[in-house]
Amino acid sequence: MKNSFFSRFTPKEPKFFPLLKQLSEVLVSSSAVLVESMNYDRADERDSYYKRIKDLEREGDRLAHRIFDELGTTFITPFDREDIQALASHMDDVIDGINSCAKRISIYKPRPIGESGKELSLLVQQEADCICKAMDELERFRKNPAQLREYCTRLHDIENQADDVYEHFIKRLFEEEKDCIEIIKIKEIMQILEKTTDSAEHVGKVLRTLIVKYA
Repeated sequence: MKNSFFSRFTPKEPKFFPLLKQLSEVLVSSSAVLVESMNYDRADERDSYYKRIKDLEREGDRLAHRIFDELGTTFITPFDREDIQALASHMDDVIDGINSCAKRISIYKPRPIGESGKELSLLVQQEADCICKAMDELERFRKNPAQLREYCTRLHDIENQADDVYEHFIKRLFEEEKDCIEIIKIKEIMQILEKTTDSAEHVGKVLRTLIVKYA
């Protein structure tokens, strides 16, 4: 009770909102390069896309660590510390997943993955765009949580769609691909993409928790 009363008269640090927004913008940029990378034809193109994504991944790490450092030195935060940390961690996980995918494409040099790979990468991009828009709602969702709730639902729906794409792809892969090494390469890349969509949905779960706590 005392803490609740005291918090009404203690200003909460607003710096976390722009930091989370910046991290989500890095996520959007990473996902856009990922979509481009699915149209690769030559080895040098794969390496070029990986370098661009790797640079963005490092920027994402820098922002995530800054958020963690600020949490350790800030007295009053706009939300519970663990929720802010979870938002940053899961967004960073999505960026890491994108980087891992690009890294394996660069190293393994598989044959083009095809339409399913492009479709999964587009779903990752849709999730990234959704997360970025959701970050704009963090400062005002207490008064009207409807828009933020809609983004959470959208993230959940996209993740379900990604599951379907992945399952159908794996079925076709084992039916049609005869090269065992190629199966291993492509399966791992697609598995990383699917797990990346899971990480994005985890952002939505944290946002739902915020709605329950504060709206």
